[in-house]
Amino acid sequence: MYDVALLIERQLNELDADQIIALHEGLEDTVRYHLLLPVQPSAALLTASMGTLGGQIPLTEPDVLEDVQNEIVKAGQSELDASAALITARGAEVTSLLTEGDPIDALIAMVKDTGSNEVIILTEPHIVKEFLQIDWTSRAQRKLDVPSIHLLEHVPFDAQR
Repeated sequence: MYDVALLIERQLNELDADQIIALHEGLEDTVRYHLLLPVQPSAALLTASMGTLGGQIPLTEPDVLEDVQNEIVKAGQSELDASAALITARGAEVTSLLTEGDPIDALIAMVKDTGSNEVIILTEPHIVKEFLQIDWTSRAQRKLDVPSIHLLEHVPFDAQR
């Protein structure tokens, strides 16, 4: 078994799934992908949005935060399930996990728990974070002892050069 931990920033599309599978074509071992999708805690999301909303949401109401968090988790799980289905449809084995914690801490734990042989981090471009080396890939590479690759989501391989 060849295990691949796959940290995704949002739902995969057909192109993403095809490219991920293509990376492992020709391997003699069965490839199993372990998908990880982080979701932001509702309190952090609402705090970041307060400037836009003008303080109209009563953050002191526990039900408000709980309802928002339930919606965030529900949407994240839907994206994760759709992503796993795309990989499964291509004949690969898949496990999936939604995390509300730090994505790199969750990735490190996943790599350890699954014995992953490599890591793929699939995100949209984050130019400033990449320049400062505080993006997910840079952070993961400093902490992991397995090969890792950063791919841009929804972008063909030849356009990522």
